Amino acid sequence: MYRRWLLAALMAAGLAGAASAQSETGIVEKRSFEATGHTLRNGTTLPTLRIGYQTAGTLNAAGDNAVLVAHFFSGNSHAFGRYAADQPPGYWDAIIGPGRAIDTNRYFVVSSDTLVNLNVRDGRTVTTGPVTINSATGRPWGTDFPVVSMRDFIEVQKKLLDSLGVKRLAMVTGPSMGALQAIEWAAAYPEMIDRVMPVIGAGEIDPWMLNWLDIWEQPIRLDPNWQGGDYYAPGREPPLEGLAAALKIVTVHAQDRASLARFGRAIPEGQDPARRLADRFEAERAIDAAAMARARLSDANHFLYLTRANQLFLNEYPSTEAALARSQARWLVVASPSDRVFLFDANRELLATLQRVGRPADLVEVTGPLGHLNGVLGMAPLAERIRGFLAAAP
Repeated sequence: MYRRWLLAALMAAGLAGAASAQSETGIVEKRSFEATGHTLRNGTTLPTLRIGYQTAGTLNAAGDNAVLVAHFFSGNSHAFGRYAADQPPGYWDAIIGPGRAIDTNRYFVVSSDTLVNLNVRDGRTVTTGPVTINSATGRPWGTDFPVVSMRDFIEVQKKLLDSLGVKRLAMVTGPSMGALQAIEWAAAYPEMIDRVMPVIGAGEIDPWMLNWLDIWEQPIRLDPNWQGGDYYAPGREPPLEGLAAALKIVTVHAQDRASLARFGRAIPEGQDPARRLADRFEAERAIDAAAMARARLSDANHFLYLTRANQLFLNEYPSTEAALARSQARWLVVASPSDRVFLFDANRELLATLQRVGRPADLVEVTGPLGHLNGVLGMAPLAERIRGFLAAAP
């Protein structure tokens, strides 16, 4: 469902053709993983948790041919394959599948939903978070749900991998927030990972990005329906306007100028911004409509918990360098030169830090008109580079 929203946003920008041209991996099954008595990094214990996941390929007897794909902020586990013949493929389907860059004839590929996943109302995502019923009260947790960090995402994924028999990761990868998870994995379990490929990520959430994440949140907090996160009771309305505005900020932030250039200064029929302050340009109207459609499949509190998890990236280490110095893996940093979220300079800094701590690391560019989203929907041209990275000795 989130991919349909991405395609809708790209269609509004005139770019859906490139995204929808990806090939199919085949039918995949969405499964659910559950754990009880899970203690978070801040010491709080969740009585139970559930996340969804999907796999492709076969785990070998040694349990060491696995590839973990972590998803981006507004994504979920649907990185490859289709859930049914008439459903859209996952966002990285062009590079994951039989004979593709991440070859499911050779690798056992796992992709999972995170805790507090944004897509909690899409009918497919499986997650535990503020909308989950708190067994102690019989009501949704709301903002009584404990804060979770990026490291918490990794610890839940580790339990999932353990349950599947995975002993070692040939590679951990993912775009955007998925890149942050890949980096967090490399620091948390260095002895378990051969290769790390962070795509459109960064080595730190610096004060500039901390404030951008706060800007993403502000429309939700300012929506009167939010009520401090207590909007689940019967008769109360969710803060859809605030959530839609937050998603609009994310949508525009994640694209480059070229991806919205198709609109020009077009004006919808019946509108006249030169005469009436309330009238709109088509570029505004189209993104507003896509963001509202997405908001109806999402949850505002989950959005806020996700931004906090991003702000807590590598929070258990004194510095990025200290975290990366723990890694024993080979690295391929994939960056978009036109990225407005995780800037290209931040990726060059990540590369320099990796090289400074003695890690074998290279940087490759993912290009196109989509800005940050080049790393989500524009990865096909990097197939041979990724194949070579996987073939290289760790």
